[in-house]
Amino acid sequence: MKRILGSILLVLSIVGVAHSQSQYQPYSYDFYQKLDADAYSTTTREHTSLRPFFVDDSILKVHYDSLMNLNNDGKKHSWGYNKLFNEHLIDIKSPNSTFYADLLPDFTMGKNYLGGKESTSLVSYGFQFGGSISNKFSYNFTGFENQGNFPEYISTYINQTGMIPGQARAKIYGLDSYDWQDYTANVSFTPNKYLNITLGHDKTFIGDGYRSTLLSDYASPYPFLKLTADLGNVKYMVMWAYFNDPIDLDANGNDRTKWGVFHYLDWNVSNRLSFGFFDSIIWYNRDNAGNYRGFDVTYLNPITFLRPLEASNGSPDNALIGFTGKYKITNGITAYGQFTLDEFQAKQFFSDGGSSRNKYAWQFGFRGANMFDVKGLNYLIETNGAKPYTYSERGPIISYTANGEPLGQPWGANYREVVALLNYSYKRFDFSAEGDYGRYGLDINGLNYGKDPFQDYTTPAKLEGNYIGQGLTTNMYYLEGKVAYILNPKYNLRLELSGIYRDEKNAQFNDKTGLVTIGIRSSFRAVYNDLASFQTH
Repeated sequence: MKRILGSILLVLSIVGVAHSQSQYQPYSYDFYQKLDADAYSTTTREHTSLRPFFVDDSILKVHYDSLMNLNNDGKKHSWGYNKLFNEHLIDIKSPNSTFYADLLPDFTMGKNYLGGKESTSLVSYGFQFGGSISNKFSYNFTGFENQGNFPEYISTYINQTGMIPGQARAKIYGLDSYDWQDYTANVSFTPNKYLNITLGHDKTFIGDGYRSTLLSDYASPYPFLKLTADLGNVKYMVMWAYFNDPIDLDANGNDRTKWGVFHYLDWNVSNRLSFGFFDSIIWYNRDNAGNYRGFDVTYLNPITFLRPLEASNGSPDNALIGFTGKYKITNGITAYGQFTLDEFQAKQFFSDGGSSRNKYAWQFGFRGANMFDVKGLNYLIETNGAKPYTYSERGPIISYTANGEPLGQPWGANYREVVALLNYSYKRFDFSAEGDYGRYGLDINGLNYGKDPFQDYTTPAKLEGNYIGQGLTTNMYYLEGKVAYILNPKYNLRLELSGIYRDEKNAQFNDKTGLVTIGIRSSFRAVYNDLASFQTH
């Protein structure tokens, strides 16, 4: 215990100079890709694989400020014009503090021209506020009250998981209509330029890709305490988090709960090359018999990677380790990848016999900015995959999941995917396109073929001879295009037109979606529509 406290005191005792990082920007791929030209420049060593970013006092600030002042032409305008197009609704600045607040309308309507040919809608009333005190303390809150009707494939997902994808628990208030509330909040303290302490209810993303096999922004927000140390070429994060598990209920029919600790070290070897090292532990708050365990003080150590400690203790907890890497080939091309190891048995691994005990996932991709020397034309192409039974454990309560959804890639396991994205920004216009192909296997005939991470991996359909796509082999094709006109960049108020084509096919069903939506939207919250089924239906 003394050693643990000593480690914490050592980190907290580092003394820095004035310009501390505290300005928080919520993470969404659509917005962050706009910073690619600076973030992935061969002339800098920005830590890109730990998100959300703090965007002040960094090489990103100049570009970020230009995006936040997109519509400001330097001319004098009326109060109403500025509030609609240039400023926060409330925007107070003093020498030592700031405060802002906004209303966040998010209204869309749409029509599915294939499949069930249903109408869709989203009615969300939101607000946000935030601010800073000096350059050391900041805070923010964003909340929404929502009602919606979804295309059939998302309604099926909600009915299977009980969750609005990546947001909150769903409440049914009619035939395929849902109600939910979601919010994020962060309080951040940066005592010096080396250390940030954040207490929040939000998400964390690790990696340089669109997906993450380690820790993604897909599952709904969760409470956490996070320490981030920035020591130049090395950035280190430790996060303790608390999750609900609506899949595994206790004897009284209530959600069970669990804890997680996550460590990530990102090392910029040079301007071009970087490596990252990740580990996590998930453990239950109460065991299957209802005996209380609570927070395990063994996992308070913010410095040491915990897999050896967990293994040496003979722990029943779920450990996962992983690695990231990137190499900037040129200013316009960056190669990146991840490898996630959930369980490993050397004899079966190297014999390639398809053991259900060898569970791992991977990612490899390329991304870049200003494609063909066109400013604002950014791209990404990557492939992801996970062996059957990856992320699952001896019971749902310690699976690598949070709040009824995966903590890593939203497709779970037993899949391969290729995804490509293209984004272009011109003045107030944003254009984006996505193409996605996936192949995966669903459970069938009451047998566990390894896609659903909530299933017990000790009861596989077979111990050997497992392969990606086994079970009910399913192919999915997904295309999405969006055009947005930015009204106010401060809170991403925009007019948006989007279209989705999705075809999911196997021997039991063929679901097709041809959805067109239009609306006025706001906030930076990420919404994922490129989902795969978890179960047959």
